[in-house]
Amino acid sequence: MASNSKGPQNVKPIRRAIIEIGFIIFLLYSTLLMREFTRANGQGETVTLAVEDIFTYANLTIAIISGLMGYAVVEYLRKKL
Repeated sequence: MASNSKGPQNVKPIRRAIIEIGFIIFLLYSTLLMREFTRANGQGETVTLAVEDIFTYANLTIAIISGLMGYAVVEYLRKKL
């Protein structure tokens, strides 16, 4: 029984990390989308074109690095406090 109870506990930190990093990536992309759509709103650009502009490899790389850094800071603060 002890080995079965440890299995899900080892997965919990990984799930939490994925959820927190994913949330940071979501926030970054939603901010990029809002800025791109607001900037081009009067120029006839649609949401589809704005989405195409923000989903690039450079933005994905920045989002992943920001997500990892944000997760590291949150974990540090969580353990510190």
